[in-house]
Amino acid sequence: MNQLTSFFKIMSDKTRLRIVTLLAQQELCVCEICGVLELSQPKVSKHLAKLRDKGFVSDERKEQFIFYSLKIKDDVLSNLIMNIVNNIENYPQLSEDSERLVDKEIYSNQCNIYRKKFD
Repeated sequence: MNQLTSFFKIMSDKTRLRIVTLLAQQELCVCEICGVLELSQPKVSKHLAKLRDKGFVSDERKEQFIFYSLKIKDDVLSNLIMNIVNNIENYPQLSEDSERLVDKEIYSNQCNIYRKKFD
């Protein structure tokens, strides 16, 4: 029961729901999530930390980037998220986010440019 209430508490935030919906579609780095959601890196990182602390996402370092993926072990909760993704056209904001995933390389390239500028 605790995992269920924890899940719904964490998903009650619009930004975290958007992030989880993206991660249900594919693994993403922070720069890509920021670009798709059009949000700042500190804001996205704060939400990712909460999701990671609750065990709903995992992170993996690949070179200078940290990639996040969905890690929901409970079948009911996983099916709920996938049901949302499979009916994403019914949710305008989530649908727009999903459409911007096509351009995710642009966002990771911008992150590379930013890093080179300050290295």
